[in-house]
Amino acid sequence: MSRFTARETFASSFVDSSISMSDNSPMSANLASDVLVDMQAVVDALATGRRVDEETYRRIRKRGESSREELQRKCGETDIAVDLIRETRDE
Repeated sequence: MSRFTARETFASSFVDSSISMSDNSPMSANLASDVLVDMQAVVDALATGRRVDEETYRRIRKRGESSREELQRKCGETDIAVDLIRETRDE
């Protein structure tokens, strides 16, 4: 009998736990160290079938909210979805 639950087996089939976010990949070159730490925590949680801890989750949500607010300040309200849906209906 396998020591992994079905959920852990399912998650591990999609996540290569040998991948580390701390390598010198192009993606990690432009990210702050705290972002890389949180990304690694998410990868580790996925690989083991655990939930991301609350503090990591809170930091990720806070950065996401800050990014959204900054983008909205720079670009204003963007409502392109309605126009795109109307375009596809008209074709």
